[in-house]
Amino acid sequence: MISDGMAEVLRSLRLGRVGDPAQACARALGAAGVTLSLLVGPERSAEPLWSHPGLSGRFEELQFTLGEGPGPEAVRTGSPVLEPDLERVRPARWPALLPAVRELGGVHGVCCFPLGIGAIRIGVLTVLCDRDRQLSRQQYADAVALSAMLTSAFLNGEPRGEEAGVQGFAMGVRQPSGLRRAVVHQATGMVSVQLGVSMEEALLRLRAHAYGSAHPLGEVAEAVVTRRLHFSDESDEFDKSDDGSGPHSPDGGKG
Repeated sequence: MISDGMAEVLRSLRLGRVGDPAQACARALGAAGVTLSLLVGPERSAEPLWSHPGLSGRFEELQFTLGEGPGPEAVRTGSPVLEPDLERVRPARWPALLPAVRELGGVHGVCCFPLGIGAIRIGVLTVLCDRDRQLSRQQYADAVALSAMLTSAFLNGEPRGEEAGVQGFAMGVRQPSGLRRAVVHQATGMVSVQLGVSMEEALLRLRAHAYGSAHPLGEVAEAVVTRRLHFSDESDEFDKSDDGSGPHSPDGGKG
């Protein structure tokens, strides 16, 4: 049975009366952060729709760049991934993510709930826990109820708020017209053409380059789109300048 606090949040979401859904859900769950992501693009990557400010956004960016973690695992398996203490996770499970999270600081545990029915995967709800706030049985039940409602909203559509001019629940969960990570999707297509590989393989190559060069995935993608980095080149370096005349530009950086 869900708590009164979560019941109120769900009612407010349906009526479009929540200004910041991520913060409202985090308060109801007693969590350090909450992110709702939708799977988009041919490579089915997670695009954040709601994200609690600060730590949640940085954690999601790590998962996106590295392509591993509880979020991707929840999407792949279709089952919740509950890790209340990341220090107890086997290093081989998420070899790139765990050291990066330790360096990030502030994330003690993570619980991810996939959105979908059966083989259908449409998104993932990520709940962050710090050392002082871990999900109780009640909070787990609330998170399951929230993810079920979100799944229903994505698959069936929810009516907008009753009050004119108020962002309704459907406004908060539908696929955005302007994706925050559009540059990554564009770069994935370009790398796919450059290397003659699938979109999935192209995204893996982008992620490997980002990890190996210690650059955020978005920065590597921007370099590909602006033609400062070409994946037929063997070098792992690229010019971070904004003038498009880096060493891997078509003219070799000679202007």
